[in-house]
Amino acid sequence: MTRQLFFAITLIGSAVLLNSAAEAATALQCEDKASNCLGRCADKTGGAGDRRGHQSKCLVSCDRQLNRCVIRAR
Repeated sequence: MTRQLFFAITLIGSAVLLNSAAEAATALQCEDKASNCLGRCADKTGGAGDRRGHQSKCLVSCDRQLNRCVIRAR
């Protein structure tokens, strides 16, 4: 039982390390991902916001993703 638990922990740990290494990106790759994200955002008002002046939540989400990616890339 102890051997199986150790094997499971080792397997999960190596999967986490491999996944985080694959996520590492350069700043240019981050910009590319951000432009793809922005391309999926529908801007119905042409940047003017809604009638109360709020901007699209999709744009804010893409900006957050770009910031997180660039911080990880450093």
